[in-house]
Amino acid sequence: MHRNGKADAGVLTTRHAATALLVAAATLLAGCERGSTSDTADAITTGPSGCPEAHARAQAAVKQAEKTDIPWDGPTSGPTAVPGKTIVYVAQTMTNPGVAGAAQGVRNAAAVIGWNVRVIDGGGTPAGIQAAMSEAVTLKPAGIVIGGFDPNSTSQQVSRANAAGIPLIGWHAVATPGPSKKPRLFTNVTTRVDDVSAISARWIIAHSNGHAGVVIITDASILFARSKSELIKKELATCAGVKLLAYENIPIPDASNRTPRQISSLLSRFQGRWTHSAAINDLYFADAAPAFRAAGKPGSGPPFNIGAGDGDPSAFQRINSKQYQAATVPEPLNLQGWQIVDEFNRAFSGRPASGYVAPVHITTAANSHGATSWDPSGYRAAYRKIWGIVGH
Repeated sequence: MHRNGKADAGVLTTRHAATALLVAAATLLAGCERGSTSDTADAITTGPSGCPEAHARAQAAVKQAEKTDIPWDGPTSGPTAVPGKTIVYVAQTMTNPGVAGAAQGVRNAAAVIGWNVRVIDGGGTPAGIQAAMSEAVTLKPAGIVIGGFDPNSTSQQVSRANAAGIPLIGWHAVATPGPSKKPRLFTNVTTRVDDVSAISARWIIAHSNGHAGVVIITDASILFARSKSELIKKELATCAGVKLLAYENIPIPDASNRTPRQISSLLSRFQGRWTHSAAINDLYFADAAPAFRAAGKPGSGPPFNIGAGDGDPSAFQRINSKQYQAATVPEPLNLQGWQIVDEFNRAFSGRPASGYVAPVHITTAANSHGATSWDPSGYRAAYRKIWGIVGH
């Protein structure tokens, strides 16, 4: 859905050839500078790509990821609903929109299957998360969700839960989806971090025609986030015309305080060389917006900002209104909440994890259709059928 400028296919006359060569030379010198902005805030760049082969691969991948008519490809069979369960969702911090969105998805699915849910907020600090996990284990629920933090940071509490036979399910808890032996998790619900990272970087490559100056923002205290940002950096390096300007570590709990200052400093340092950004979470761009605005940067970019998760409603609003975010790679948060409940139901029934992993998706103003979340079709009906629940 990205529209790049294309050279006229007609044959240039001799009189126009010199002009064309001058334009091409100017384009090369311009490097990362955009030509203009379309309705979808795309950078229209003329001239040769900064990395033809990587650029072609990126364009194909982005086109696929932007599709919205994706049929349900998750489980269609499994155990019927086990009644009367209570599960606890331990949140890294409910100020993280992805963590909060997944929690709401769990609540929504639990209401359908007939379970009780309690959410305990760890507040984003090691001590708070450990206290929340201790409380969760003490409550002796049927299951515990590890919502967005590294289980190794609460190893004692995880061991107590394992010893008590309480199944643990992670949401973005470890770097890969599926069951985990160390730490012992029944399963971990997430998109594949390498897929999310790759498509975020490829969007930048495709969007910039292979000419970009990039800032990456991460939270190195979260294993999942750190892995994601490192993989983004690795994929960007496949394009010679893309330059990594800065790699910023801003812990999510400190984002509201630190992000504006860091953005102002980066704008002063790099000025027009900074054309694109990738952050491991959309919330950074909410905190960055005042600094961009104060510097006189247009909401539609540059810099053109993509969030490599989690696709919360405020990110969609920024994208739809073209206010300092051009794209996101959203997690299907409500779907993942339903998946967590289904995975617990499998655990309670003595069945293995489903193995389902949602495919990556890119949302822009061109394909969001005004929505405020990425909510694929088909999963509600599929899970209701699996659980043996009819009606609405």
